[in-house]
Amino acid sequence: MLVNKISRAFFWLVATSGIAEAFSKGHDLSSVAQMEDSEGATWLTTSGEQSTIENILGTGGMDSVRLRLWTAEEYGLNYTLSLAQRFSKQGYKIYLDMHFSDTWADPSHQATPSGWSTSSVTSLANTLRTYVSSTLKSFHAGGVELEILALGNEIISGMLFPLGEISNNEFTNFATLWAAARAGVSDAVAAGVTKPSVMIHLNNGWDKATLTWWFSSLFATGKVATSDVDVLGFSFYPFYGTEATISNLQASLNSLASTYNKPMYIAETDWPNSCSGVSLSENYPVSAAGQTEWVQEIITTVQGVKNGAGVFYWEPGFINDTSLGSSCSSAILFDVNWNDWPKTQATALSSVNMYT
Repeated sequence: MLVNKISRAFFWLVATSGIAEAFSKGHDLSSVAQMEDSEGATWLTTSGEQSTIENILGTGGMDSVRLRLWTAEEYGLNYTLSLAQRFSKQGYKIYLDMHFSDTWADPSHQATPSGWSTSSVTSLANTLRTYVSSTLKSFHAGGVELEILALGNEIISGMLFPLGEISNNEFTNFATLWAAARAGVSDAVAAGVTKPSVMIHLNNGWDKATLTWWFSSLFATGKVATSDVDVLGFSFYPFYGTEATISNLQASLNSLASTYNKPMYIAETDWPNSCSGVSLSENYPVSAAGQTEWVQEIITTVQGVKNGAGVFYWEPGFINDTSLGSSCSSAILFDVNWNDWPKTQATALSSVNMYT
């Protein structure tokens, strides 16, 4: 579904008028081009008609697309910019998630890119600042203006290990590096790039105590000011501990919203449609209907928080990695038929309509 010119004009008016922005309903579609190219994926609607994944999800209420960016070739600049252009041209808002690594970055893995100097924090900070600025200029030159920019992915333990790792409550090196990334954004804006909303993205959005400690410790360094951060984003998954309840999420978000008065996003979430032997944090059905119920409850929760701003479902079309990092067998939003390999058919489940 194309977002028409009137809708795009509305998004622009909202962004420039001081009116509270529309609540974002998005999906992370980072793997889509890989699935189409390497797995021969074609996308079918719930009624079996061939379409594109963005049209299927757009009809289901998606207005924003999240894309990850790695520093190596896979999910690198050329790949991710091309996808951003594809979705942006159709009117979808783009949220860029910079991993600052050649591969997956998460709480346990934040490897410094190969080729980046680790001789000192100062040297690494300079490289990072230049990289962020150059990346934003490339997206701008490619016709893509970013809505949201996450500087790091799930950076609860820091980033750019080992220099930027947080240990023994020592945030100084990490804060120096994050501030350098933020300075790279300012450099790009000074060169004519439209400023995106700069996000800090952490995991376990339900964990009020840890998140309270983390933000307090970061800002206490004096190297990062609260004004440097525009929005807060959190991962919230039901697979990794039974404490990840809706009520704990609500309490955590309410506390952070009260303290920092920032727009709040659930940057990543999933719910399984097929799963056994895993203790989930809530009792929604393990089905497409359960996927919809879980996400709609999160939406209700985030919308009830001061400055609640949006929800993003993680990788609904990752057809060759359907567990999506969990111990469940599938949390994607498509049923995959491999019988005609190397051509693959991915038929939408009813949960593609979770945002309607």
